[in-house]
Amino acid sequence: MASRREFLIGASALALASWAKGAHALTPPAPPPTWAPYAKTFALDACGTIGRQDHQPDAMLSAAELADLRESGLSALQITVAPVGHYLNAFEETMGQIAFWDAELAAHPEQLLSVRDGADLQRARDENKTGLIYNFQDTTPFGEDLDRVGVFHQLGVRSVQLTYNLRNLVGDGCLEPANAGLSKFGRQLIEALNQKKMVVDLAHSGQRTALEAIAASKSPAVISHTGCAALAALPRNKTDAELRAVAERGGVVGIYLMPFLRTQGQPMAADLIAHLEHAVNVCGEDHVGIGTDGTVSATQLTAEYKAEHRKFIAERRAKGISAPGEADDVYLILPDLNHPRRFETLGAMLSARGHSDARIGKILGGNFKRVMSDVWG
Repeated sequence: MASRREFLIGASALALASWAKGAHALTPPAPPPTWAPYAKTFALDACGTIGRQDHQPDAMLSAAELADLRESGLSALQITVAPVGHYLNAFEETMGQIAFWDAELAAHPEQLLSVRDGADLQRARDENKTGLIYNFQDTTPFGEDLDRVGVFHQLGVRSVQLTYNLRNLVGDGCLEPANAGLSKFGRQLIEALNQKKMVVDLAHSGQRTALEAIAASKSPAVISHTGCAALAALPRNKTDAELRAVAERGGVVGIYLMPFLRTQGQPMAADLIAHLEHAVNVCGEDHVGIGTDGTVSATQLTAEYKAEHRKFIAERRAKGISAPGEADDVYLILPDLNHPRRFETLGAMLSARGHSDARIGKILGGNFKRVMSDVWG
């Protein structure tokens, strides 16, 4: 079965012949809009990965994939180094993924930088590199052993998502109907994460798990990638109460580029902007960011892509981790932001709607940079 990283690389983007919605299929692609302040913006994707459609599992990054990353203008990218949605050999798989990305960092020091603290984030921007932040999207690699928090911290993990969609030893994910909240072990894990100055991430969590974790954490918690339930009442999206609680404790909410931005049909950039503006209204402009939950590169909508997408959704349904809003014919990106410079395009769109350059800079990465730096030191 394909891992999350393999699927995102091979099948999570939809290339259209034009950036404009509804353009004729034979129209040459128009260049995406530019936003002049982007050259000086710290852009951070709180949930993503690197790779093109033809990337082979375990292959090193190609020159073209690294060129896409350079074109993106991202100063930092939070990548998932732990398996999600299945628990067999989670520790071993995580160690393998960390070794893979460590090798990429060693192979490309001119472009990639390991992020261990706030100074590394700034250094990535100053040196025109992309800092990689190691993140878990499930706590299963810890098993029942809290000593592994220190092990993974030493290996560079700086952000830990407490649950995926289902229940684990820490608490309930967003698809659990019982909504049981944090376990005793979950509270102990949060304490251990706080001691090691690791960010507590509440994406995919159930409502009680999120609210109890926000209260339990001594440092600000984040939601790296989600949407607003007030606009699309789907389990993967967060209620205003959850969004507000994160902001009140100093955290940041990242909005994703995923199908869950609408209840039906393929979402577009306009849906993303609606969720961003709602989150700003609820949380304030200092507490909203972006976590795309996708790849930097764009890919082609081929027959192979469609088949892999259907297979991926079927496997998730069989395992009980497919969230409402996932569909065979709804792809995991926004078609009119399907190019590496999507952050700059989004900046231009927000500017056209009257948002200030300062606010846009915060949303595109400044807010996540601040809170991560505050937690890590």
